[in-house]
Amino acid sequence: MPILRKLAVWGALSLAALVLVLFAMPSYRQGEASVAGKTARDFPLEIAGKPGHLTDLKGKVVILNFWATWCPPCVEETPALNRLQKYIASRNGVILGVAADEDPAAYEKFLRDQSVTFLTYRDPSTRDNHSPIAQGYGTSMYPETYVIDRHGKIARKFIGFQHWDSPDMLAYFDSVLGQT
Repeated sequence: MPILRKLAVWGALSLAALVLVLFAMPSYRQGEASVAGKTARDFPLEIAGKPGHLTDLKGKVVILNFWATWCPPCVEETPALNRLQKYIASRNGVILGVAADEDPAAYEKFLRDQSVTFLTYRDPSTRDNHSPIAQGYGTSMYPETYVIDRHGKIARKFIGFQHWDSPDMLAYFDSVLGQT
């Protein structure tokens, strides 16, 4: 009987370890299914007064950042996003910020005050601090960022504030930008 007890204990420990490994995997984020490999949802936008769509950026690596002027972590990561834009621009990479701001004046002031250098779009359909474009991606908090490859597929999702210009993050973008 002691051998059966040992086997049962080892079996239970193995099962517990397997569950922990599964929950630690990047594809398991806060209980949601992985979005990696899915086609990025297209949406209309306007940049520099010209109408367009997200799909117009196909062929580029797009860092789609959902943010808002009233979001402290969003404000904090803006300088690093500016530096990342400078880093990726020469290799056909672009940051596209979609702001969940109802007040156009606050949005424009933020862009000026923060010297934002990446493409931005204020979702005019935003109500009660919720952007329908962001919600279409499953975003429920800001900031949230999607890396979209040159073929329009989501490569990765980042939830919350990031150090976009850290050595690890720059190495990640080097690898994504190097893919064809």
